[in-house]
Amino acid sequence: MTKLSEQQVREELKQLNGWELASGEIAKTYSFKNYYETMAFVNATAWVSHREDHHPDLEVGYNKCRVRYSTHSIGGISDKDVACAAKVEALT
Repeated sequence: MTKLSEQQVREELKQLNGWELASGEIAKTYSFKNYYETMAFVNATAWVSHREDHHPDLEVGYNKCRVRYSTHSIGGISDKDVACAAKVEALT
C-alpha cells in the first residue's frame, strides 16, 4: 500500500459524504435512533472489515458510532482506507 498525499486524500473524500480528514485519519460519525440500530451498524461494519482484512477504530455510544481509518504500517492514509470507508458508507 502507498501512502496518499493530503491533497489526494481530500480529492478522494469529495466522493464520501460527511467523511473528514483529521489527525492523520479519515473519519465520520454516524447517528442512529437507538442502541439497536447503532449495534447493527457496528456489526455490519465489522463484517465489511473482516472481508477486507482492514479494520477501523470504532467509538461506539448509545446512538452514534465514529469510524476512523488509517493504515498504521505506512503511517498515513491509503487507497484501502478510502475504499473501506466507501463500503461502510454504502451500509447507510
